[in-house]
Amino acid sequence: MTFMRASLATSLALLLAACGSSGDSGSGDGGSDLAPPTNATQITTAKEAAQSRLPCETAAGEFCDLRIYQVMTESFINGDGNIGHGEGYGTSHHMGDIQGIIDSLDYIAGLGVNALWLTPVFESAPVGGQSIWDDRLDATGYFASDFFKIDPNFGDLDKAKELVTKAHEKGLYVFFDGVFGHHKESGVQPSPNGLTPAGGHNPVDYTDPDTLAFFQEVTEYWTTELCLDGWRLDQAYQVPLSAWSEIQQTLNEAGTTNAANSACNVNGTQWGTLGYMVAEIWKGNSDIVNEAYGSNASPGLPSAFDFGRRYALVQTLAAEEEVANSGNSNKPATKLLESWHSHDTFPDHAQPNLMLGNHDLVRFGDLIQRGGLDNYWERHKAAFSYMAAYSGPITLYYGEEIGDEIPDYSHKTTNNCAERGLCDDHVARSSAKIAGVTDGFTPNAEQQDLMDYLSSLMEVRKNNPALYEGSVQNLYVDSSLLVISKETDSQQVVYFLNTSTSDRTANLSTTLINDNSQLKDLISGDVITADGNLLEVAISGLSGRLLLVE
Repeated sequence: MTFMRASLATSLALLLAACGSSGDSGSGDGGSDLAPPTNATQITTAKEAAQSRLPCETAAGEFCDLRIYQVMTESFINGDGNIGHGEGYGTSHHMGDIQGIIDSLDYIAGLGVNALWLTPVFESAPVGGQSIWDDRLDATGYFASDFFKIDPNFGDLDKAKELVTKAHEKGLYVFFDGVFGHHKESGVQPSPNGLTPAGGHNPVDYTDPDTLAFFQEVTEYWTTELCLDGWRLDQAYQVPLSAWSEIQQTLNEAGTTNAANSACNVNGTQWGTLGYMVAEIWKGNSDIVNEAYGSNASPGLPSAFDFGRRYALVQTLAAEEEVANSGNSNKPATKLLESWHSHDTFPDHAQPNLMLGNHDLVRFGDLIQRGGLDNYWERHKAAFSYMAAYSGPITLYYGEEIGDEIPDYSHKTTNNCAERGLCDDHVARSSAKIAGVTDGFTPNAEQQDLMDYLSSLMEVRKNNPALYEGSVQNLYVDSSLLVISKETDSQQVVYFLNTSTSDRTANLSTTLINDNSQLKDLISGDVITADGNLLEVAISGLSGRLLLVE
């Protein structure tokens, strides 16, 4: 979505700033009074007991291992020069289409992800004489005029079927973007059963049962027509929690239909039965609970984007969107410890989804520059390592894998930013640069190295369930070092993150790893053997290490 972002981001930033640590990590400002020790850090007792409450912290969540790659359709790749919107918000060519995504599937799968989310592709038919602003809004897809037709600027039904089938052949789930709370101001076409949403266009009126029935029909149609695997839910707070429960049930029933549909069996694998739904609610955790998850007694949706931990991550390794021209403003590593407690209010079924950026946020590279920080590539790697160690689904925004950023854009632009394509809430909608697909683009050495590192992390995450569904135990934290244990019944991985530019060394007691005497680096393969009952772990500046207990 394009609108109502600045106030929500500000509110969330203020909420996060106001939160003190839920543990004993220091003062209410996130522990900035803690200075890193000058010698090796001794870690002999765990800071906090393990958490084993949410599904992805008990090995019981069906969506925990989702590694999603997000594309913004109109800004991604121009695969068919005969179609395209040509106008849009942001800095891209605005000519992206479904063929461009198809052309990029090998590249996407090669990153080690297992799912693809594309922003809305439903028709947004122009109304005669509409303004350029309406043209730009049409390109986003977030105000549809026909929820049962593919926008001809993106392709058609056959092209959409080709995309989903080929993605499935490459082992990728496919998620559509569900905009079930608003539509184009001029109105929408009726469903095949003659239904239309009631009330205004933004938001629609769910007190009228026709509205729910209409969007249930949308869900069922596309899920069964394409063997679709799930939905990302835009501005999910516009839809009542009770309606989300009904739509989730419709999706589950559609998955049952797909299981009996031979067309959904691709390369011996049944697709279209996952039934994933993830809510976008750009607010604080209490709102996410009330408007997405519901309660243990009355559950709503299974997943929502983890804005709280995302903000903690960028505040620690870069700067948040609200920071402009204020120099080095990043927070101590204790901020990340606070964020581990951000799930304490979530109901038991919640499976939060962590992202670094998306089409409504500033690219991580630009936030590094906004904070006046050096070590550009190392900060990306550190952030990716943190995501790899996250219990729950994760989402990567296109371009992050090459550290993409908007040239000469780091501070807020306020004068005519929408006309210039430089507003904070859409500046990341830049043209994709896909190796082997985008003409004239070849990754430089730093970009290729970052891609290779991310691919290695995704492979490690795939092969080590403790990372995506392990219980979490906070072993240690100070101003620049965070140490977390991730553990299942059969595996333990210890994650070290150094957020400073200086190298750190930690001496880890073997009592914290079930009296084992060896750690193996899951990226480099290096082995660390105990000297007595201590393991000496070196952590380079601005880096993370994932160490398997052996």
